[in-house]
Amino acid sequence: MVSPVTLSNTLGRRTTELSPIEPGHVRLYTCGPTVYYVIHIGNLRTFLFEDVLRRHLLARGLRVTQIMNLTDVDDKTIRGATEEGASLSEFTAKFVEAFFRDIRRLNLQAAERYPRATEHVPEMVELIRKLSERGHTYESEGSVWFRIATFPDYGKLSQIDLSKTRRGERVAEDEYEKEDVRDFALWKGAKPGEPTWPSPFGAGRPGWHIECSAMSMKYLGHHFDIHTGAVDNIFPDHENEIAQSEAATGEPFVEVWLHAEHLVVDGEKMSKSKGNFYTLDDVLARRDDPSAVRYFLLSVPYRRKLNFTWDALAGAAAAVDRIRSAAARIQEVAASGAEKPGAFQAKERGGKFLAEFSAALDDDLNTSEALGALFPYLRDVNSAIDEGTLDAGGARSALDALRSADAVLGVLPAAPEALPAEIERQIEERNAARKRRDWAEADRIRGALAARGILLEDGPSGTRWKKA
Repeated sequence: MVSPVTLSNTLGRRTTELSPIEPGHVRLYTCGPTVYYVIHIGNLRTFLFEDVLRRHLLARGLRVTQIMNLTDVDDKTIRGATEEGASLSEFTAKFVEAFFRDIRRLNLQAAERYPRATEHVPEMVELIRKLSERGHTYESEGSVWFRIATFPDYGKLSQIDLSKTRRGERVAEDEYEKEDVRDFALWKGAKPGEPTWPSPFGAGRPGWHIECSAMSMKYLGHHFDIHTGAVDNIFPDHENEIAQSEAATGEPFVEVWLHAEHLVVDGEKMSKSKGNFYTLDDVLARRDDPSAVRYFLLSVPYRRKLNFTWDALAGAAAAVDRIRSAAARIQEVAASGAEKPGAFQAKERGGKFLAEFSAALDDDLNTSEALGALFPYLRDVNSAIDEGTLDAGGARSALDALRSADAVLGVLPAAPEALPAEIERQIEERNAARKRRDWAEADRIRGALAARGILLEDGPSGTRWKKA
């Protein structure tokens, strides 16, 4: 019997067994970037947890429809465009491009859609109109506000103390603290120098929170399975999403809410003033290994804080190297054609590993426990290769198991990385030197390549290389 996927639901702070509303089909909304800057590695930690969730659900045989928004109009994007003297679309375009470049380098699977807020203003206007018809809004000074007193369940996600709500007062900013709970803006009246759209309420622009309600319901329906983000999205963003969505439809909005904890640097919050604010480019400039970054970001379960240090990243790189080296050794045995039955029960051991790996991910995406199942398995397979008890058939079975796990982990390259022609030529020259037993020349070439960060390993089927 297949075990259920259980998730830590922020709504109610309870463990929830995933039961798709539409059997076999998980509808997933993942909060995307606000495109006013190049995202940092803390943002990427959240996007990566969502990628692991998507991959694991697919590995379980479920269909997944994932929507990730791009916030390209809000207080921050407008402020940035104004300061730069650019149009909103010109200002945000470069950050949209940088976002997609970063997630490609970290091997995130593409969502089914990436809707942009500026392309869905009519849907937001229609949603605000429905809220007005139901008596949840009022107009003041050219803007439309959501009256939180009309929604008795307000606060059920963030568990705020409603007795401290500042009733009848309003907050115009997109982001604010729990101590400042007030009616929030659905539609902001036109201001000089800001982009505007026509609406029945007058010219203006949407508030920040309304976009995700409008776009998620357009592509996933009024009631869907999972909504994710970071812990700082819980309030006010996701709390307000629930209020305006359920007030408009009279239906439950989302079944399961998942939120990733923060990434800290050397135990401290990331800050440009402290010099510990890192983008992916910053990290790769020091260690050019996107797979190591990916491994590091998924190595700790998403609900625990993750502490970034350069030593921790080096440890992640070493772990990825162990996985790659094991995969290369297994491939060599699989290609050898030696089909005599070996003593190592590859199929049984691989099945045990995959059961443990999947069970760990079923338990609220416990990635550290999943990795804890991987390395003992690789140790056993490596021992079997050393002892000569793994034949080609067993190696193919082991390779299948490793590839199944990597369908979720995503750290092995889809194809072997190509080396520059000059380095390939040096490796060929070293192989020729070894063949004629010119060990001094072979060692000289090995040392020269090592100085350039290319390490060579000689095996039964030839020479393999890896980056230092």
